[in-house]
Amino acid sequence: MPLVDIQLIEGVFDKSQKQAMIKKITDAMVEIESEAMRGVTWVRVHEVASGNWGIGGKGLTTADVKALQTQVR
Repeated sequence: MPLVDIQLIEGVFDKSQKQAMIKKITDAMVEIESEAMRGVTWVRVHEVASGNWGIGGKGLTTADVKALQTQVR
């Protein structure tokens, strides 16, 4: 029974994007372990408050991540 935790900064992804993550991660695990495991594959999404996730000694905010998203596209 796998348990996959996804940690995100709050407000970066909307509800439909988080649902897509859950579905795709579940599908990936089932591909590895077999369809019989779909019902016992758990995926949890945890959101961390904006500014409470640090990288390189600096708190990363929702706005920081959204700015990065526009650079990648």
